[in-house]
Amino acid sequence: MSLVTDSGELAALCQTFAKYPYVTVDTEFLRETTFWPKVCVIQLACEEQAVAIDALAEGLDLTPFFELMANPAVVKVFHAARQDLEIVWHLAKMIPAPLFDTQVAAMVCGYGDQIAYGELVQSLCKVTIDKSSRFTDWSRRPLTDAQIDYAIADVTHLREIYKALRQRMERTGRLHWLSDEMASLCSQDTYEQRPDRAWERYAHRARKPRDLAVLIELAGWREHEAQTRDVPRSRVLKDDILTEVALAAPRTAETLGDLRAFPRGMERSRAGAEILAAIERGLARDPKTLPKLERERRSGNGGATVELLKVLLRQVAEKQGVAAKMIATTDELELLAADDNADIPALKGWRRELFGAKAVQLKHGRLALTVENNRVVTLEWHDAQDEAENADEAAAE
Repeated sequence: MSLVTDSGELAALCQTFAKYPYVTVDTEFLRETTFWPKVCVIQLACEEQAVAIDALAEGLDLTPFFELMANPAVVKVFHAARQDLEIVWHLAKMIPAPLFDTQVAAMVCGYGDQIAYGELVQSLCKVTIDKSSRFTDWSRRPLTDAQIDYAIADVTHLREIYKALRQRMERTGRLHWLSDEMASLCSQDTYEQRPDRAWERYAHRARKPRDLAVLIELAGWREHEAQTRDVPRSRVLKDDILTEVALAAPRTAETLGDLRAFPRGMERSRAGAEILAAIERGLARDPKTLPKLERERRSGNGGATVELLKVLLRQVAEKQGVAAKMIATTDELELLAADDNADIPALKGWRRELFGAKAVQLKHGRLALTVENNRVVTLEWHDAQDEAENADEAAAE
């Protein structure tokens, strides 16, 4: 057990860790009652040492930790890094780099979509994690020995997982496959919670431009309110209520209060007045300035093409031992079904070599899908033609 609570000790520790080619990192945080995650414990490990940092220790200066995270000579290894990176971004306005996410690496190595850390530990380290401390209150002090041991174990096992996955990808020439995913994780846009873009996760609910205009204003208001008060979005207004208000667009406190799901009495509060003001701003927007609504998913022949592409994607993913999600998403398949030159990752780089080129061939009848021994296999057009000719010749004899 090793718990760091002193700024001088942390500075010396980070200087030591900076001498190693990589460090494994994890955090324990709370977010149930806040908008921004509240970091409680930070875990670090190098080849020789593993520690837990009490991020809530009085007077503790985390600057050395952030400097280590920014050190370009040290690879920072996380599992499912996004929430951990959001914490660092919120506290220090920087993103750890270079970065290696073992969850993404596991997808490249054929462990399926978003494998849990415990499953990866079981598979690669042959160890079962004791999860008894997983849901404890990490903000309570003092931390128990069991909590500290649990926290440190996470980064200890992560060392072995990192080495195993990296070696496998180097052996198969797939290490560069991570670059696109790591670039997304290292982008500031991934972590900036911008009120003017809060509407995007609900855009599919808008049926017409007026709905979208009001939704943009309402979602922006809620995002700003949640950030300012540092409370979860649902504490301001739940998602389903937000979209219901946007679609109904009531213009008076009475009609707002009449909505079935709207919190009783809220229409007469400051928040109620601000909601009505946001609705008015939305209704006043020029429809020509609005983002285009996403087109409905294609049906008919387009839908059939997408289904065929899904079958091909599964076949390629299984054959190559890589998670299908790493190669293409359903949205990308729909774009590909409509356009051979769609601007999507599936038609670029290693994804094109693996899947994209075959997908275009399939669309134009130059590739066939068939079943052999209960497994889907691909059959190129000239092979199918040759087999048909051979069958004809055999019948003639």
